Amino acid sequence: MQVVDPIRSLHVDELAVYIYRNREEMAGAAVVRAAQALQAGIAARGEARAVFASAPSQIEFLHGLGEVQQLEWNRVTAFHLDEYLHLPSDAPQAFGQFLREHLFDRVRPSRVWFLDGNARDISAEIDRYERLLREAPPDLACVGVGENGHLAFNEPDSADFDDPSLLRVVALSPRSRLQQVHDGCFDALDAVPTEAITLTVPAIMTARTIVCVVPGPTKREALQRMLRGPVSASCPASILRRHPDAALYADLEAAPAL
Repeated sequence: MQVVDPIRSLHVDELAVYIYRNREEMAGAAVVRAAQALQAGIAARGEARAVFASAPSQIEFLHGLGEVQQLEWNRVTAFHLDEYLHLPSDAPQAFGQFLREHLFDRVRPSRVWFLDGNARDISAEIDRYERLLREAPPDLACVGVGENGHLAFNEPDSADFDDPSLLRVVALSPRSRLQQVHDGCFDALDAVPTEAITLTVPAIMTARTIVCVVPGPTKREALQRMLRGPVSASCPASILRRHPDAALYADLEAAPAL
C-alpha cells in the first residue's frame, strides 16, 4: 500500500488530523501509524495488545494492516470494540465475524478475545471481558466515528467520559441503527439490533495510541462537530482531542471543509 503525504495536516487540541485525497491514501497512512504502535509494544514488552473497530469504513485500513509483512502477529492479542446483542455470532453483520473475515483469518493473531453478544448471562460476559482488558492497557485502539459522532457504540448524550466501567450494554439510537442500513449491512431498519455491548469511552482512552479512520461524505457532519465543536458527550468522538497520542485519518470526501 502506497504511502503519500496528506493534502492537509493540523492539530485540534492534542489530536493530530491528516486529510488525504481518497480512501486508499488515507488507509495507507493509518496503517503505518498502527503498525508502528504494534511494533513498539512488541519491542517493549514482547507482545502487543490491540482493539479493532468493525465497519465498512475500516475495510481498506484492515486489509492494509494485514499486508504489513514485518508485523509479528503471533505476538499480538486482539479485542474488538463492540458487538450486537442477540445476533447470531456467525451472521455476516456480527462484528466478530467481520473482523475474522477482514483481518484475523488473514493474519492469525496469537489470541483473539471475542465479545459474545449471545451469552446467557450478559453481566458475566462483561465481567469476563473487563478482566481481560484490565490485564494491561492496549497498545493500540483502531476506531472510527459514527454518523452521529458516536465512538464505538457510545452514543451522543448517553456517553460517559468518566464511566468507571470498561464495558456496558447500550441502547442504539435510531441514527446509529440507520447507519447500518446506509452501510449496506442490513436491508432495513427493523432488521438492525437495538442493543449492543460496547467498550466505554474511558476503556478506549486507556490505549497508548489511537488511530481513527474516517472516510466518506456521510461523516462530514460528525467530523465538523468532533473537531470544531466543544469536547462534549453530545459528540463522543470529540474526546479524542484529549488523548496524548491519537491521530485522525480522513479522506477529502469526509473533510472538505477542513
